Amino acid sequence: MTQLDITGMTCESCAAHVKHALEQVPGVRAAEVSYAQGSARFALDAGVSPDALIAAVTGLGYRARLADTPSRQTQGGFLGTVRESAPPKAISGHGARGLHIAILGSGAAAMAAALKATEDGARVTLIERGTLGGTCVNVGCVPSKILIRAAHIAHLRRVSPFDIGLPPTPPTVLRERLLAQQRSRVDELRQCKYESVLAGNPHITVLHGEARFRDGHSLTVRLNAGGEQMVAFDRCLIATGASAAVPPIPGIEDTPYWTSTEALASNAIPERLAVIGSSVVSVEIAQAFARLGSRVTILARSTLLFREDPAIGEALTAAFRAEDIEVLEHTEASRITHRDGEFMLTIPSGERRAERLLIATGRAPNTRSLALEAAGVALNGQGAIQVDSTMRTCAEGIYAAGDCTDQPQFVYVAAAAGTRAAINMTGGDATLDLTTLPRVIFTDPQVATVGFSEQAAHHQGIETDCRTLTLDNVPRALVNFDTRGFIKMVAEAGTGRLLGVQAVAPEAGELIQAAALAIHHRMTVTDLSSQLFPYLTMVEGLKLAAQTFSKDVKQLSCCAG
Repeated sequence: MTQLDITGMTCESCAAHVKHALEQVPGVRAAEVSYAQGSARFALDAGVSPDALIAAVTGLGYRARLADTPSRQTQGGFLGTVRESAPPKAISGHGARGLHIAILGSGAAAMAAALKATEDGARVTLIERGTLGGTCVNVGCVPSKILIRAAHIAHLRRVSPFDIGLPPTPPTVLRERLLAQQRSRVDELRQCKYESVLAGNPHITVLHGEARFRDGHSLTVRLNAGGEQMVAFDRCLIATGASAAVPPIPGIEDTPYWTSTEALASNAIPERLAVIGSSVVSVEIAQAFARLGSRVTILARSTLLFREDPAIGEALTAAFRAEDIEVLEHTEASRITHRDGEFMLTIPSGERRAERLLIATGRAPNTRSLALEAAGVALNGQGAIQVDSTMRTCAEGIYAAGDCTDQPQFVYVAAAAGTRAAINMTGGDATLDLTTLPRVIFTDPQVATVGFSEQAAHHQGIETDCRTLTLDNVPRALVNFDTRGFIKMVAEAGTGRLLGVQAVAPEAGELIQAAALAIHHRMTVTDLSSQLFPYLTMVEGLKLAAQTFSKDVKQLSCCAG
């Protein structure tokens, strides 16, 4: 037997974690760890590196060294030299062998960072207080898009542009079965893309618990299984995401309101659903529940999607009202009560009653419980961590990415930010450019935008030349017998350089990336109009919209070049 001296263990649970970590090191046949004695004894195969033993312990946040022995022995892997865990390392150049990075969270930003950091030689301790995978796979993007797709199928069975030849057959909605299908796919993706990936990476240690900063180089983790553990780090990434924000409406705290999490997990479709909010989550879930059978009322403090080009909100409101979704604009509830299984919302015009109430008024960063002040990490007025384009916070060695920061709350932004943070934490130099950020809202018709709106360009002092193409000019929309929506192009006056695109159209999300690439490569509308686009696709609408800057597309043949 040989022995490690270990400091920092605070309970027998700590010892159990150390034992498990040591026994994962290749060549360790057995380990005995004593919290009382602060030591670990184990049997080793020949050639086991002392650095591997120490790294296994320090990766959990403890300090370790090989106990003194009189001589260095190679047989059996016994080593008498003393090696102690080092203080935070300064690195130069890309690559960071032995660097220890702590990551708070396990969603898109955290996973991208963990995998990239280990590729570059770092050891990672990933700390998650809840379910692995974060918001997107568990309670956000994946389950919501499953719900939306199911609702779309239900809607098409009830009504479609082809009812004259394909008589509608109103569906029976078995919500419990739809929910089981949804949960099954969520569980499958979480296991495949998160749990198994983490379990299969020997350079990542996962701690299940809630972390708080002790100072700028260490964390205290309150373990879910009981006890606490200290984790020292060379670099740290905060990727704790965000949670639903609830407005301070009188009476709301005493009611069983839904956030999107409860709505997506509901095993029943309410007869009446009231929705407070007018942005992405509210409009997506409101339309899905309406198509599955709820009578839906949306209370919008301003208008739907009021931060976008006004034409977008107008088009979506018209589409919703055509589906008998009640949209109350410039309306706020002054009080909410719940009695006998029913919500009552007091509004200026009287009241609205509903079996369920969804609150979808935005998301707040998960930063309050982290004791960020101990590490000197600054927040903005909304509680989001302030980062620069490299994901650095104002605290040396501490980075942040994803929805807990002041960057846009999109999962693909979080993943890109996590990757760049890992590159920078391991000695590289990477930035995140958000000037060409495509965005999609999964209503029907979909909303997709990229670059400047006309109003945003003017706010920046940019003179614009804009064109709007209605979908009755797009052959794909005509053959679909669905011409709801438009494609609007914003170009720079004089040069014709494409600055932005806003689209309201079925499958708008499938065309917006082509617009993003055109903007990124500084194409003009003339450049875009001369490109080859496949006929009878929705993306061909981009070419037609570009052609409107120089032609009357109504006077062109179907696929005029």
